[in-house]
Amino acid sequence: MIRVVLVDDQELMRVGFRMVLGAQPDIDVVGEAGNGEEAARLAAELRPDVVLMDVRMPVLDGVEATKLIVDAGTARVLVMTTFDLDEYVYAALRGGASGFLLKDTPPDHLVSALRSVASGEAVVSPSVTRRLLDRFVGSGDAPLRDASVLNVLTEREREVLVLIAKGMSNTEIAEALFLSEATVKTHVGRILAKLDLRDRVQAVVLAYETGLTRPGVS
Repeated sequence: MIRVVLVDDQELMRVGFRMVLGAQPDIDVVGEAGNGEEAARLAAELRPDVVLMDVRMPVLDGVEATKLIVDAGTARVLVMTTFDLDEYVYAALRGGASGFLLKDTPPDHLVSALRSVASGEAVVSPSVTRRLLDRFVGSGDAPLRDASVLNVLTEREREVLVLIAKGMSNTEIAEALFLSEATVKTHVGRILAKLDLRDRVQAVVLAYETGLTRPGVS
C-alpha cells in the first residue's frame, strides 16, 4: 500500500483528493493537514510514502514544510499549485520536492503521479521544470551555486546533464550522443549519485543554478 498524507488549507480540496485516492486499491490516505506545520508533524508521526502538498497555506507554507519533511527523510513530497508557473513551485523543487501537479490534474494522472513518486521517480518533466527555471532563475549571468560541485562528473556525464536540463528523455539523449538507452540510464544514475541528488528534477535545477546551462540556451 502507498500511504499518503493530504495537505491543503481548503477542506473541500482534501475531500476531493481523498475520494479519488481512496478509490484505489493500492493507496491509503493515512492523514490530512490544513497547514504546513501540521503536515510536518504528521509526516514525522505517520511516516507516509508521499505527502501531497499544497503550497499556499497559513501558519507554515508548503515550501517550508517540504524542506522540513525532505530534510528529515520522513516522506517524498509532491506539491500542488493552481498556476503552472508559480515561484512557490520553484522554491519547493529547490527544497527537495519530487515534482508538482496542477490542482486541476485529471484523477488518473494524479494517481499515476503518486505511484511514480512512491516508487522513487520524479513526476515533473524536465521541459516543464525548465519553464519554471527560465522564469525564476533569471538571465543566468550570475550562477547561483559554485560550479565546482560538478567537478566530480566525467565529460560524458556533463554532456548528459546538459541534455537532461534541455528537457530530453533518455531515448532522446541516447540518439543525440549515439549511445544505448541503457548506457544513458547508467550515466543518469551516476550523475544523481555523485551529486547527491534525489532525482532528475533536482539535476535540472542544479544544472541551471551552476550555470552549466542557462535560460534561453537551446
